[in-house]
Amino acid sequence: MIKIHVTSVPVQDQDKALKFYTEKLGFIKKTEVPMGEYRWLTVVSPTEQNGVELLLEPMAFDPARVYQKALKEAGIPYTSFMVSDLMKEYERLVSLNVDFSIKPKEMGPVMIAVLDDTCGNNIQLVQML
Repeated sequence: MIKIHVTSVPVQDQDKALKFYTEKLGFIKKTEVPMGEYRWLTVVSPTEQNGVELLLEPMAFDPARVYQKALKEAGIPYTSFMVSDLMKEYERLVSLNVDFSIKPKEMGPVMIAVLDDTCGNNIQLVQML
């Protein structure tokens, strides 16, 4: 059976991204391996430390920068994270000065919100209803 082990989100600055993803979103650092100018830098959910890792991938490839910018400008989330209580998470993040382009709203069987990760991406939060 194939399972997702690592997925990535492109970031303009790995240090800034690590700070946002840990201090604001609540992930914890899993792996940090020097790789020349950049690092293999991953975070995980504190409740699933052996689960899927999120690679904070440096923007070292020009076409990736173009793609990231186009998604951001169109308001399209780069990825999506599941939460159990979106309103509670939204209020917590707003208190930490996280900017949302879409406040919590119901969309069929889910409630969504979209935040700015300060690293060039829109990130969608989803709660199953």
